Amino acid sequence: MTERRIVALSAGLGRPSSTRLLADRLAEATATELADRGQRPEVRVVELRDHAHDVVNLMLTGVAGPELAEVIEAVTSADALIAVTPLFTTTYSGLFKSFVDVLDKDALVGMPVLLGATGGTARHSLALEYSIRPLFTYLRADVATTSVFAATDDWAAGSTGAEPNPLPARIRRAGAELAATVAGRGPRGPRDPFADAPSFADLLGG
Repeated sequence: MTERRIVALSAGLGRPSSTRLLADRLAEATATELADRGQRPEVRVVELRDHAHDVVNLMLTGVAGPELAEVIEAVTSADALIAVTPLFTTTYSGLFKSFVDVLDKDALVGMPVLLGATGGTARHSLALEYSIRPLFTYLRADVATTSVFAATDDWAAGSTGAEPNPLPARIRRAGAELAATVAGRGPRGPRDPFADAPSFADLLGG
């Protein structure tokens, strides 16, 4: 069985956090689908709130502390990334964006990414498409078509009104989509920082 490393980022600020809950559910759905496809999933959930001070220090000094450096390595060498943020003022949180800002601009090129967001009401769900998806498209990640938004009422058990709760089905669909992309590729591994550097022969003109 091929081992697949999945990192789920949760930018929730509270504890417990609905953002962490959504990240856990998306990671679980992806891992289940990968196992069904004959893969061996290894899932790691990262709470960005635990590294908030280190992120700010890195932005100010350009030097990553050992714990944050290890998290960045885990994210950039993963086979897939699940990125979940709470929405503030109809966009991603400052902590979420700050972490993305400290990544190398080429670190997520081609990486399969599944997006999720949480908010108070479904009115904010389109922020996934007009705010968060363009961010990862700019970074040239391979963003899954299905994204998942969870409003406060979506976590209610059973059904909402006369209609079944659509959140569990959407989580399963998103996880299946991400798993299919990952299973169809070879392991990613660490990115070579010198991969795009010209050879000596190129520099010498042949």
